[in-house]
Amino acid sequence: MSQHITLGGKPDSRGFFGAYGGQYVPEPVKARLDELSGAFDAALNDASFQRELEYLFVHYTGRPSPVFHCANLSRMLGGAQIWLKREDLNHLGAHKINNTLGQCLLAKRMGKKRVIAETGAGQHGVATAAGAALMGLDCTICMGEVDIERQHLNVVRMEMLGARVLPATSGQRTLKEAVDEALAVWVNDPEMFYVLGSAVGPHPYPYMVRHFQSVIGREARAQMLQELGRLPDVCLACVGGGSNAIGMFAGFLDDMEVRLMGVEPGGRGTAYGEHAASLCLGEPGVLHGFNSYMIKNAAGEAGEVYSISAGLDYPSVGPEHAQLKDLGRAEYVSVTDQEALDAFFSLSRHEGVIPALESSHALAQAIKMAPAMSSDKVLLVNLSGRGDKDVTQVAALMRAARKENA
Repeated sequence: MSQHITLGGKPDSRGFFGAYGGQYVPEPVKARLDELSGAFDAALNDASFQRELEYLFVHYTGRPSPVFHCANLSRMLGGAQIWLKREDLNHLGAHKINNTLGQCLLAKRMGKKRVIAETGAGQHGVATAAGAALMGLDCTICMGEVDIERQHLNVVRMEMLGARVLPATSGQRTLKEAVDEALAVWVNDPEMFYVLGSAVGPHPYPYMVRHFQSVIGREARAQMLQELGRLPDVCLACVGGGSNAIGMFAGFLDDMEVRLMGVEPGGRGTAYGEHAASLCLGEPGVLHGFNSYMIKNAAGEAGEVYSISAGLDYPSVGPEHAQLKDLGRAEYVSVTDQEALDAFFSLSRHEGVIPALESSHALAQAIKMAPAMSSDKVLLVNLSGRGDKDVTQVAALMRAARKENA
């Protein structure tokens, strides 16, 4: 029996995208999710909600973000032309603001006074703190202790914006544990709104996050037609939970001639605990209230993951990505830490654009592909964030490399 690709519309009534998604939660939590789902559907049918969000996209975020031809890098590599969708130019430096504005606006519409969010690299935390400040909402951000240390700049930014940052101290002390902590606080406070940052979690979150991030793909499609008179041959985006990728893919799903490629963190290798490539190396399983591909330990529970980029070290992935993988509509590959770091410096030194380490994974795959393609082919990379937040981490790596080579 043929499957229907649901990315352009709603999941089914139970929140499933094919075999993935759903609501694997206790009844009290399901009631709150159903309330959220009803409020979101009502907002989508309210023209005033859409107008306010569009106004904020233009006048607060600075949309539309442009596309940019990496002429120097393309010429150096030979082969395909590399273009960027510049989400790094959004207010606060990443795609996350698209989703947090939508969710904070919805929280205000629902009469909520407090919001909570998880964050890994910190960009979602910063964007949530900004959205909460704009809407007059009290804000709490949960962040793993390891990520607090390696992304300290974003911790300071969150606090400047009025948010409280709660450290997650269990397990690996990274993104999964931050989600655990945020969910625990949210479950015990019926008046709190959970601003989930990626296209994961129980329904309606994957659907809701994709809707708010789909502005990326809609803009990119129109911009490439305007700039080149044609669509790109391949769209690439990094995938952790998968929000920036699903937002980009949303604009091109029905264009079957456009390859969709998600790039996962291959970390230090394919051994257990050395990567966070859920789609490439994981298997189906349930985590945080939804069913998708995930990295499992020997007991079949969420396993240890690793990535050089704090925003990608999550042991599962959005359910729509799982569906697209099984349908064969999107391809998923992984690149290593070193490949991502090399791409980070390539873009910085040849185009004067410093990318986030997360985005560098997608760029690394484009750099690998371009030389083998003809010069009339086009690769469009979603540059989901800028690298300001990674400066301290990369500087430490540079110092270590100089010391080793001395």
